[in-house]
Amino acid sequence: MTKATVGIIMGSQSDLRIMKEAAEVLDELQVAYELTIVSAHRTPLRMIQYAEQARAKGLKVIVAGAGGAAHLPGMIASITTLPVIGVPVKSSNSIDGWDSVLSILQMPGGVPVATVALDGAKNAGILAAQILATHDEKLAERLAAYKQSLKTKVEEAASALEAKGWRAIEK
Repeated sequence: MTKATVGIIMGSQSDLRIMKEAAEVLDELQVAYELTIVSAHRTPLRMIQYAEQARAKGLKVIVAGAGGAAHLPGMIASITTLPVIGVPVKSSNSIDGWDSVLSILQMPGGVPVATVALDGAKNAGILAAQILATHDEKLAERLAAYKQSLKTKVEEAASALEAKGWRAIEK
């Protein structure tokens, strides 16, 4: 079993519906990760322990998702020196997701959190892989192939649209 280099954490189990997308893309890119629940509000000591031990466990990047007040990414970033990527999650207690976005985005000077779009766990996983790829040529090659596949899908869709027209494609 390969040692995890990315930690994926979320404030509650209900966030898994979004955060699994980070795990899925890391699986596709063959990046080892761990995934768990760490609540800034309900398990603050667990959160502190996780952040303090992350580097010693071999983690290189932390992807932290949270909804509502969304303190988890910022609190983790305040404790560790690892890069933290925050994923604002539109949750049942959210104000249309804006509370989560702003809570993660508006960090004070000295405590940076890279922030992706609302429910953007897939992009967080890709960004974590890109950070790791700065020192891993094989991963950089897998990322290049992944991005090429995105280009190919768009080109194929464009060709089909141009050949068949929008009415045929829309069906």
